[in-house]
Amino acid sequence: MATEIRSIDHVNVKGKTVLMRVDYNVPIQDGQITDDRRIRLTLDSVRSVANRGGRLLLASHLGRPRGIGPEPGLSLAPCAERLQEMLPKSRVKLAPDCIGDDVENMVLDMEDGDVLMLENLRFHHGEKDRDAGFASQLAGLAEIYCHESFGAAHRKDASVLAVPEAMSRRGCPCVAGFLLLREMVELSRAFDQPQRPFIAVLGGSKVSDKLSAIENVLPRVDALLIGGAMAYTFLLGQGVAIGASRIEPEFVPAATRLLKQAEQTNTRVLLPVDHICAQEIPVVGKTQTAAHAIPEGWMGLDIGPKSIQQFTGQIAHAKTIYWNGPVGAFEIEPFAAGTRMLAEVIALATSQHHATSVIGGGDSAAAVVQFGLEGQMSHVSTGGGASLCLLEGRRLHSIEALDKRS
Repeated sequence: MATEIRSIDHVNVKGKTVLMRVDYNVPIQDGQITDDRRIRLTLDSVRSVANRGGRLLLASHLGRPRGIGPEPGLSLAPCAERLQEMLPKSRVKLAPDCIGDDVENMVLDMEDGDVLMLENLRFHHGEKDRDAGFASQLAGLAEIYCHESFGAAHRKDASVLAVPEAMSRRGCPCVAGFLLLREMVELSRAFDQPQRPFIAVLGGSKVSDKLSAIENVLPRVDALLIGGAMAYTFLLGQGVAIGASRIEPEFVPAATRLLKQAEQTNTRVLLPVDHICAQEIPVVGKTQTAAHAIPEGWMGLDIGPKSIQQFTGQIAHAKTIYWNGPVGAFEIEPFAAGTRMLAEVIALATSQHHATSVIGGGDSAAAVVQFGLEGQMSHVSTGGGASLCLLEGRRLHSIEALDKRS
């Protein structure tokens, strides 16, 4: 599909205003960006517009605002500052909002090659509600739309769906950025005709976030490895004592049903057989390794050594590997071993056995970057939810809304 879509370099941007939807939802601590990867990866598209004399508007969300106005801790100001550092020859400004008279006046004052970052889209309910009026105001700011936010490509937010639809009706070009196209190419290559064995590793905290993904993935993979806190909902359904581990009891029946479905599709599912546990976070006392059952009052926070051995054994022989979600609280050192070992074995399978490895964005990508293994993977995606959708074989409507090559 990626080869069919018009890209930003296919349109003349000289003297024209381009609205580029990016994903600058970066981690910020004490006002400082701790990982600017998502900004860096858009630079080719940003430079393509600015260097060819376009007037570039950047639109993004950051965090989870309440949608009732500005929240200082969720301003895109740090992103604008970091982008200016990366583009010393361009003039980068931050607008006070993403719509309204002040923004429109700033757009009118722009010169060719200027970059104006709109303030957090989610300061308005209209973004998540896909409000037609909000979308119309955004669409009215520009003459060209560029989708460069793979991290939001599976959503139906105003900025990724209603805005290009509105601009398309006006006859405006609606194209893709280089990062979005690269994501589509790499993920399609891995998922459409994967080499076997095809292994999926799913982790993270909530099984509810991945129920539909698991259901749709089971017929497509040879084995599914489940870790992280979400594994404890599955284990509870099997009658395993899980102590004080995080669970979603209302989803136990669904988890049990999925395990039965795996049997019917002859898909091997591995759950943790041992656990690294603590009684509280942050850890004050000791940690312990629990074999199978977790004692009362203790919580599982990482997979144990036997589980690591079983999981990495499956990964070592895989030809296609998809990983979405850490298998433990890797940010805390006593619980980083499981995620680190999986990352190292995936990197090894990629380099030595020529496996195709796709890291599905989010915390998985953060872990791979933290462990210094980003360059050893086939592809580290910027979109966890969007990559899962493609793995499931689902359509991405925001990408389908873009112009096709003639």
